[in-house]
Amino acid sequence: MKHLHKKKGLLWFGTLVLILVLGFATMSCTAGATPLSSNGKLSVKGTRIVNAKGKTFQIKGVSTHGLAWFPEYVSKAAFQDLRDKWGANTVRLAMYTAEYGGYRSGGNQAALKAKVDEGVKAATDLGMYVIIDWHILNDNNQPFNKAGQKAAISFFKEMAKKYKNHNNVLYEICNEPNGGNGGSWSNVKSYAKAVIKAIRKIDKDAIIIVGTPTWCQDVDEVAKSPLSGSNLVYSLHFYAGTHKESYRQKAETAIKAGLPLLVSEFGISDASGNGSLNTSEGNKWISFLNKNGIGYVAWNLSNKAESSALLKSSTSKKSGWTWSNLSKSGQWLVKTYGGKLAKTATTSSSTKKTTTSKKPTTNGNTASTTKPTTSKTTTTNKTSTTSSKSVKATSKHAKASVKKMSSWSDGQRYYTQYKLTVKNKSKKNISSWKVKVSFKYPIKKNSQWSAKYSFKSKYIIIKPEAFNKKISAKKSVTDIGFIVSSASANNKVTSVKIVK
Repeated sequence: MKHLHKKKGLLWFGTLVLILVLGFATMSCTAGATPLSSNGKLSVKGTRIVNAKGKTFQIKGVSTHGLAWFPEYVSKAAFQDLRDKWGANTVRLAMYTAEYGGYRSGGNQAALKAKVDEGVKAATDLGMYVIIDWHILNDNNQPFNKAGQKAAISFFKEMAKKYKNHNNVLYEICNEPNGGNGGSWSNVKSYAKAVIKAIRKIDKDAIIIVGTPTWCQDVDEVAKSPLSGSNLVYSLHFYAGTHKESYRQKAETAIKAGLPLLVSEFGISDASGNGSLNTSEGNKWISFLNKNGIGYVAWNLSNKAESSALLKSSTSKKSGWTWSNLSKSGQWLVKTYGGKLAKTATTSSSTKKTTTSKKPTTNGNTASTTKPTTSKTTTTNKTSTTSSKSVKATSKHAKASVKKMSSWSDGQRYYTQYKLTVKNKSKKNISSWKVKVSFKYPIKKNSQWSAKYSFKSKYIIIKPEAFNKKISAKKSVTDIGFIVSSASANNKVTSVKIVK
């Protein structure tokens, strides 16, 4: 009996050890879980992206800025911060095709592809999803014509051959179709069919993201005539300072029609990527997207001096960021994504509040406490001391200029895209402004952004939005643009005037 008891005891002890070992192994596995190991290869089911088990998966990503301009943020260390501290599960690699250093505008193609490869490897090592983005924007050589289509096919065939066996790679084949690059849905659809066909010959089932007209806003139009094929999603872009309820309604229409959407780029600034932030509208967008199971990718991981950049312009670190290194956009994003960095900041803030109630002058949190207070004080002082010197813009105080960005024809109409700059040339602050742009022949409106527009037969009256209404002394407002069409190929701007 004693021997039997001893055997039972040994059996019980051995079972306990096995349970503990398995328990620790499970804990270790869970602790080391990544977005990819937890969800597997993604696909599209109905209007949603789903994981390997068929459950809704929301992409929560961060986009790089142009790879040619900010290559230093493409690293495993940076991406690990995004995953472990910011709450992101996806990285988007934005490779511009035009602009300075672009893939099709004189950029070093080998270096750009090497940077894409570096980004894919870093994301893969971390078990993150990664979007390879053919970032068309202001491509004057129309990316949807034969030459543009050929270039995209060549690039994506090369990417597909490299990554066809990766379960974490998604292809975004045209960032923001718009009037300036011939981005009508008929043009994009024809282009997409050809590029998708080329990818599918190599990679049978990776998710492909298709851009939509008017800077990825007209998803309701696309829903009337979508592409055929599996694992396709359509991109919707928004900037909360500009795109509000009417754009959510467009998305709602597309969803009801059965169109799968992904917000492959968004911000809480205005549409230019700059200007004031609108967190209220940003929160409304996130609530809407969460309700509909739609993923989203924030613009942009850089320290560029613009309000959509997620790092402060004073931040020199390329990884290992603290809460105080983040811009206001970055802090909002990390809170929204539920990142650990936000929780750390909240805990730190609560602790410091307790400490500073006794010693308010020794608060070490200068980024989150001292600077905002100083900023508010400075703003108040400026308002009180310079309001009498603020004036409405006149030709005496300001100068307006219009630059032609691109032009193209479509049928019997001729289209031109322009950029407006208003410069305060005086020593006084400008409180408001109004510009009249006149043309040789009658015009019709096509698209416009970052201002309020009134179109007449041969001229436009342009007034500011709230964020660019005031212009400090010797400063300028930019990133204001519009597209007009005309029946004449020889139409041109005849005058640009500051008016009362």
